Order: sequence, then C-alpha cells, then structure tokens
Amino acid sequence: MRRPPLLLTAAALLTVGLMLIPLAYLVVRAGTGGADAWEILTRRGTLELVLRTCGLVAAVVAAAIALGVPLAWLVVRTDLPGRRLWAAAAALPLVIPSYVAALALLGAFGPRGLLQRLLEEPFGVERLPEIYGFPGAFLALTLSTYPYVFLLTAAALRALDPSLEEAARGLGRHPSAVFREVTLPALRPAIGAGGLLVALYSLADFGAVSLMQYRALTHAIYLQYRSLFDRTPAAVLGLVLVVLTAVVLALEGRTRRRARFHRTTPGTARQARRVALGRWRWPALAFCTAVVGLFLAVPLAVLVYWTARAIELGDDVEIAWHAAGNSLLSSGLAAIVAVLAAAPIAYLAERHRSGATRLLERAAYSANALPGIVIALSLVFFAARYGGPLYQTLSLLVFAYVVRFLPQALAGAGSALRTVDPRLEEAARGLGRSPLSVVARVTAPLAAPGILAGGALVFLSAMKELPATLLLRPIGFETLATEIWRHTALGAYSRAAPSALLLILVSAPLLLALGARRESEIGSPG
Repeated sequence: MRRPPLLLTAAALLTVGLMLIPLAYLVVRAGTGGADAWEILTRRGTLELVLRTCGLVAAVVAAAIALGVPLAWLVVRTDLPGRRLWAAAAALPLVIPSYVAALALLGAFGPRGLLQRLLEEPFGVERLPEIYGFPGAFLALTLSTYPYVFLLTAAALRALDPSLEEAARGLGRHPSAVFREVTLPALRPAIGAGGLLVALYSLADFGAVSLMQYRALTHAIYLQYRSLFDRTPAAVLGLVLVVLTAVVLALEGRTRRRARFHRTTPGTARQARRVALGRWRWPALAFCTAVVGLFLAVPLAVLVYWTARAIELGDDVEIAWHAAGNSLLSSGLAAIVAVLAAAPIAYLAERHRSGATRLLERAAYSANALPGIVIALSLVFFAARYGGPLYQTLSLLVFAYVVRFLPQALAGAGSALRTVDPRLEEAARGLGRSPLSVVARVTAPLAAPGILAGGALVFLSAMKELPATLLLRPIGFETLATEIWRHTALGAYSRAAPSALLLILVSAPLLLALGARRESEIGSPG
C-alpha cells in the first residue's frame, strides 16, 4: 500500500491535535480531582444521567432515520408532486436552533400554548398532556436533526449509479426487493454518517434539554459549572460524554462495514427513472405534509404569532441586522476553515486506511460530544494563560466553532470520497499526473457536492451555536444567537421571535441554493 503523503499527514495530525485541546483540559482538570473524581463516576446519579442521555439519543437517531430516509427517497426517486418544494421544506428545519425549536414547541403545545387556546372554547380543553421532559426534548431534537439524515441520504441517492438497480430488476427482482437488497445497502454509509451527526448533536445539546427540563449530561455539566467553584465534577461528566462518543463512533463504524458504491463520472451520472407512486401518492403527500407541518410550519407559526403580538402590544420590534452580519461573518469563516481542516483527515481515512488513520479520524470526532460551554471554558482557560492576544477575538470564536463542528465537514468529505472510485485516481497517476493534479482534476470535482454539503452543515450549525458564542465573542460582537438568548433569558419571547425569524431567513437561502445546485448537476429525469 502506498505511504500517505507527508504533508497531508502533518496537516491531519496538527488539526487533530488542536481539536483535542478541550479534551486535554478535561483530562487535566479531572486528574486534579483524585479520589473525588472516581467517586463522581460511581454515583448512582451519574449512571442515571448516562442512561437518560443514551435513551434520548437512541430515540432521536431512530426517529431521524425513520423520517429522513423515506423523505429523501420520495423527493429524489419518485414522481411526488412538488418534490422540489418538499425537498426544500424538509431541509429547512436544519436552520432552527434546538432552543428555538423547544421554545416554539412549548408555545404551541405547552401549558396555555396556542393549541390549548384553540381547543379551550369550542371543546372545553383546559390542559394538554405535559410536554416537558422526554417528549419535549425528543421532539425538539428530532426537529433540529432529522435534516442531517435527509440531506446526506438524498445526496447519496443522487450519486448512486442506477445501473445497479436496473441490473437487479432485469434479473426479475421485485422493486421492494431491489430497494431492500441493493438501494438500502448502498445508502448505508450516508445513513450512518447522518445518524452519527444526529447522535453527536443530541449528545452535546444543551438548549433543548434545558428548556424542556430533561435531566441529561449536558444540563448537569452546565449546572456544575454555574453552581460550583470546583470544576472537577463538570470535567468528569464531560469525559463521560467523550466515552459515549467513542461508543457511538464504534457502533457507526461497525454498521458501515466498509461499504463502497462508486460513481464513475463527475456530475453527469445518469439519473434513475422516477418511480410512479400511483395509489400511494396521497399517503406520500400526507407523510410529507405531516413532517413539514410539525417540524417547520408549527415553529414558524409560533414565531410569527409572537412577533405579531409584539407589534399589536406596541412593543419595539428590533431587526438585528448588525447581529445578522456578525453571524454570517463568523459562520462563513468557520465553514471555510472546517472544510480545509477536514480534507486531509478524510483523505487519509478513505485512501490510506489503517489502524492509525482510523484512530485519527475517530479522534477528530471526539470534541464534538462536548457541550459548547465546555469547549468555550477550556479555550478561555488556555487563551487567558497562554494565548495572550487571542483572548476574546473573532479568531478564537471561529476556532471554537471549528472544534465543535469539524465532524460535520468530515462526515460530508468522507461520504463524498467513498463515492469516488479510487481506480480513476490510479488511472490519472498512471498517465503521469502528479498527486496534487489528481486531487484537483479528478477527486475534488467528484467529491465536491458532498464536501460543499459538509461545509454548509458547519455554516448552519455555527449560525445557531449559543454557549461558545456567549463566552468567546469579542466585546460588543452580538450574533443572532446571542440576541435570541438575551431576550428569552428575560422571558421576552415576543422580542426574541423577530431575531429567530431573521436567523431562519438568513440561513434558508443556503439550503435552497444547495438544493438547486444538486438538481442542476443531476439533470433531467431519465
């Protein structure tokens, strides 16, 4: 096997080393605890937190896959009416932060929420079933994460060579058997990558579990940081999250089973013929309507209602344009840096597979399990002691975003590289092309859609990030996330709603542009 390029190896090692700074902080802090740290691990309450967190994560991953895979198949492979509109609408919940999703769900279905008010007069409903706790956290996190599975699965379906399925049908296999035995196994890497992102997001989420009053590890860590001068308990619980991340990564690696399904032509692959839904058209439309209605229309309706109420009551409705510009700047920089940082790791992991490169890839994912507040506090610790001028700068904030969301760029790049046949690169090298020329002329064009999708996920996630932004932003550097939290912390939901709507409006065009690009790359139906 060819030795990996020295420059790529050095770049990957440097990136992973920087990503592990928060983990090093946790280890050092927990190591100072001695016997107290072990006592924290053996508490019954710690085990309960782990079980509750794992249960929530498993439920959210299962729901995200159950929603994302059928939606992707419907909008990519069938004659679903208005499929492009459904594709855009199904992806848009990705721009809704989990804490905004939780607020909107509480406003719609919580005590004295909009639904209860609508049912009170005609039906005498005085109280709806409790949404706080697991149900609310589950719904909010599913709302915010199922688009990860949807987008990556849809991209894989568009890239899949239809000749595989046509050959199976030519051998007399029933369409359902073709989907189960050919299409679904080919989608396993993309579904696994999407499920991995959902699991990591759910493990590290703070906003939804806090607002829904669900006792999870992230909420416990936050309370430890706020209530105690001793940071050791929070550091120990943070390390527990890292261990859970390692378990998730190991499970994802086993389910992937090194599946590879390659495209052989860049961007112009023949599109599969549309599947006629026939009598299933109306159930398919009902499914799409239910998902989009609950996870997009309801949150938007609540935010619009609160904004309208603010105007009706004469409150000052501020449009945070300056904060929107700051959000775009910091998130755009984070997306660019994350894509560049993830590229060498993904290339080594996919083209030079070994125990060392797999370990490198797994290490790059580890920081993603840490809550934003833990990453921020570790960077405050290192910047204040060793960073000097970096403290409270835009560069440090962007670095925190990259640490937090690098796995999203890595998942996109890795999934894209798995669709590029290595034989094409070998043929180009055999024709005398340099390794750099092969990457630029062969690998990059073929992998570009997945790499761009990963960068877009980083951008959208950075737009929503709250704890790291609150602690690391430069003085006076307000973003839409901090504007939303500033008002919600005071209970002024009607004042937070305009900024939340603006966050959605600013982020949505990127998803729409990516969807239009994917459609134009595939071409017209076969």
